[in-house]
Amino acid sequence: MFTGIIENTGIVSSVTSAGGGLRISIKSKIAMELQIGDSLAVNGVCLTVIERSGEVAFEISPETIRNTNIGELKINSKVNLERPLRLSDRLGGHIVTGHVDGTGVITNKKQEGDYTLYAFEAPRDILKYIVKKGSVAVDGISLTVTGLNGNSFGAAIIPHTLNETNIGEKGIGSKVNIEVDIIGKYIEKFMGREDA
Repeated sequence: MFTGIIENTGIVSSVTSAGGGLRISIKSKIAMELQIGDSLAVNGVCLTVIERSGEVAFEISPETIRNTNIGELKINSKVNLERPLRLSDRLGGHIVTGHVDGTGVITNKKQEGDYTLYAFEAPRDILKYIVKKGSVAVDGISLTVTGLNGNSFGAAIIPHTLNETNIGEKGIGSKVNIEVDIIGKYIEKFMGREDA
């Protein structure tokens, strides 16, 4: 379980094919605090540490490659990192599982004073769970939805988030991981309205 409050960024140091999937290694100042078997959210995707030696390595399944932007990572890509929530931690963002629902695309970026307003296009099966003033995780970053418009939703990014995550480096057309608030999905299931 995560909160969407990005703890650190890392740099991808290697990407190799492995067993039909990928193996990636990431350099980060928190790498040495992790143990083999630990979970780490990388761009919002919950991954398991398989090796630790000054950097951390992960195996990426074909399923994860199909449903996230992890397969597009290259050497020197900057990634958002968050360690799992401890029971004693404050929930500063919102409940994030690290199980990405799908991907979207940045369709607009514009400045409004010191803030950057983003628009993200997303599939209908994701948008149905997004509500104005609700929470959404974009590349693992907990954001507040500022509005909905057709097949997209908006969010205002504060300067701190632009500086401390990878979102500021992404341009129009960049693919992002999206995880909707899980509470809406549970409500839908309990009410018997879940799609088959």
